Amino acid sequence: MVTAIKSSKPRKQRKFLYNASLHVRHRMLAGHLSEELSNKYDRRSLPIRKKDTVKIMRGDYKGKEGEVTKVDTKKYKIYINGITVRKSNGKDALVPIHPSNCMLTDMYLEDRMRREILSRTSPEVKSEAKK
Repeated sequence: MVTAIKSSKPRKQRKFLYNASLHVRHRMLAGHLSEELSNKYDRRSLPIRKKDTVKIMRGDYKGKEGEVTKVDTKKYKIYINGITVRKSNGKDALVPIHPSNCMLTDMYLEDRMRREILSRTSPEVKSEAKK
């Protein structure tokens, strides 16, 4: 489990983010589930991973939807297919987006670990796992 930040001082909060190990950073890269997924799996949020489909809820790209192509745990950003910006040399570059500004609309369930995570809270996934 992610250790709680005990101090409310911004300096200590930043230090926690900068010095966090990669497995702790992964948990901080979570996004809200859509209403139907939330009801189905009895969860509010889940760490975003590659091949998930997300909808951007805030910022310049609000309302756009796409598949996650890359998760950067070092910079706390995700990259979404189709969300690009034109560089000065004419090439397209993926735009980094913070996962808290996104909502999971479709999950990639081929991942065994993710199914195990969901089976802890959702009776529906437990019954699928037994089959």
